Amino acid sequence: MLNGTKTFITNVGHAGLYVIFARTGPDERAAGVTSFLVPAGSPGLRVGQVFDKMGLNGSPTGELVLEDVEVPAANRLGAEGKGFVVAMRALDSGRIGISGQGLGIAQAAVDEARTLMRDGGHDQGDDFTLADMATRVESARLLAYQAAWLCSRGRPFTRQASMAKLHCTDTAMQVTIDALQIAGEEGARAGSPFERHMRDAKALQIYEGSNQVQRIVIARELVNAG
Repeated sequence: MLNGTKTFITNVGHAGLYVIFARTGPDERAAGVTSFLVPAGSPGLRVGQVFDKMGLNGSPTGELVLEDVEVPAANRLGAEGKGFVVAMRALDSGRIGISGQGLGIAQAAVDEARTLMRDGGHDQGDDFTLADMATRVESARLLAYQAAWLCSRGRPFTRQASMAKLHCTDTAMQVTIDALQIAGEEGARAGSPFERHMRDAKALQIYEGSNQVQRIVIARELVNAG
């Protein structure tokens, strides 16, 4: 029987299945958490507040409220009290997915800036900026692909996933700012693709483990490496 409120839930109200982490034991630390699969139509499960966000508005985010939601033992994901392990494994692979989001946003910003320069003219300063943007994106792409390759082959990839998430999302943020600078007044216009890319990029530096957390993970992996 699950009770409580979850917040900042991705695709709330649209997902057909939710992964719920709940405290099931007396241990107040990680050992007391278990993971469950809970169908969206379960009695007692409802959507709370849906948030207005500065970016990523194509993906709704909000609260999920559980009131006496009955979950059978068969819906337990992993062993009892091993929810933290499930969460950490999901974060590692999820960070590769966020890297992909960063690459998509960054590449879109490069493409928009290139089109604007082709159609509206440009100076050498814009040329230099575009060259740096494209180079950053290509380097980030290789790092993300390396992490994905390791993951797909069942090899350790925690450090590479954190590096990819850190570099790809920081790249997306910088590249979208550079693209807006090239666009000038057009980029500053509300509703322009340049504005959207910059708003979306900022969120990527925060969720799935902030980029400050990624630096902690990377340093820990390096220090503890055999």
